[in-house]
Amino acid sequence: MNPLERVGARTNAFFEYAGGLTQLLGSSIGFLFRARIRIGEAISQAYLLGYQSLPITLLTSLFTGMVIALESAVNAVQYGLGNIVGGAVAYTSARELGPMLTGIVVAGRAGSAIAAEIGSMVVTDQVEALRSMGIEPARYLVVPRLLALVVMLPLLTIFADVISIIGGAWVAKIFAHIGYSDFMQSARTTISMGDVEKGLIKTVVFAAIIALVGSFQGLRTRGGAAGVGKSTTGAVVVSMMLIFISNFALSVLLYGSSG
Repeated sequence: MNPLERVGARTNAFFEYAGGLTQLLGSSIGFLFRARIRIGEAISQAYLLGYQSLPITLLTSLFTGMVIALESAVNAVQYGLGNIVGGAVAYTSARELGPMLTGIVVAGRAGSAIAAEIGSMVVTDQVEALRSMGIEPARYLVVPRLLALVVMLPLLTIFADVISIIGGAWVAKIFAHIGYSDFMQSARTTISMGDVEKGLIKTVVFAAIIALVGSFQGLRTRGGAAGVGKSTTGAVVVSMMLIFISNFALSVLLYGSSG
């Protein structure tokens, strides 16, 4: 295959992937609007994909907030700017790092689980059996996972923001002797509820990316156990790439005009 054919094949594969993902999104939204939802399965997936991701999300956010505070507190105090440390931690957590890190962590854990589970169902012909019974895989498999993550990821992000600020306050107190009241006052005056809400808007988009990419990768699995492994890896890689890209795009849309 010459270079031009290779470029053409990859371009065709890209648009085929994008088209399939868009079609899956449209089908899922259609089932959601028609209220054709398996509520029990959605609650089960909320526990498996959301609640069970809480420990690693909190751990990641805790140390992220601690690192931000450690990097900023000592130097800020030296220059007489200790009163901005709490605001710096809260600002970066609520607007950027909280939503994005939560999305990345959940993509690694939940996105891979979705792809592996659905991929295993494909290679064992369970998905084909669903189709033979007139059951649409998008409704049966994708919608409950999509709904679960759209609900749970913003909640995980709220916990992540809080624990990040608490960790930052503790580090600022230990290493820079900044009082808890001063830290929290700085945080309150720096961020607004609008900042938090915009961060949560991002997580809804990230949740949709994780659920749809994981499901799509699973549904297109071929080649037995090796194919399941490739689908799982692909789900994580593609989800993370799209999260970074969409994070930038959403930052431009949400903060571009207001700074």
